[in-house]
Amino acid sequence: MRPSGRAADQLREISLVTGFSKHAEGSCLAKFGDTHVLCTASVDTRVPPFLRNTGKGWVTAEYGMLPRSTGTRTDREAAKGRQSGRTQEIQRLIGRSLRAVTDLPAMGETQVKIDCDVLQADGGTRTAAITGAWVALHQAFGWMVAQGLIKAVPLTGQVAAVSCGIHQGRTVLDLDYAEDSTAQADTNFVLTGDGRIVEVQGTAEDVPFTREQFTALLDLAEAGVAELARHQRRALGLE
Repeated sequence: MRPSGRAADQLREISLVTGFSKHAEGSCLAKFGDTHVLCTASVDTRVPPFLRNTGKGWVTAEYGMLPRSTGTRTDREAAKGRQSGRTQEIQRLIGRSLRAVTDLPAMGETQVKIDCDVLQADGGTRTAAITGAWVALHQAFGWMVAQGLIKAVPLTGQVAAVSCGIHQGRTVLDLDYAEDSTAQADTNFVLTGDGRIVEVQGTAEDVPFTREQFTALLDLAEAGVAELARHQRRALGLE
């Protein structure tokens, strides 16, 4: 039995609340169980210098954890004067994941900035951030269409992410902190809505795992992302 009582292939309770932020062009409060991440998308008519006069747009992301998103308070990184390596790695992952399904030339020279703020953490904050960020990005593109800035939503597909791991010798889907902190292996899969791989991060925390175990983890991730993609479409009223 998993600590949460879930089946091995069962996601946590998923909630994607759109329009959560009054002012942002797109927003989504992504809840993966007790992990809650607020994702907002802001449209900027300026692109980075390396894209000026190219006709291409850009999607970028920032990620942060609120001081009491975890069991003990952590100082804000702004107060420390620098971002941690973990923060930089995660926000780059979010940006790469979104750009993988975005037609940048179709954006024109416009930039969308995604902010992912962890309100409460219980494992899987990066996967919740990616899943919610795609919803916020879709909303922002819809706003751009309504404003006449672009002709159509420039997304080539969906992208979502989920963690999988080996816990007490079993391959399991969507680890919460109780499992993540004691797992023999921990992996994060970023997949498109039709199952193509964008990025895989995997680590053996105890002993190396086998190719067969990795395949089992990928199978769990494919099913999990397919379910998350359905949640995304429902949140946006696309099905």
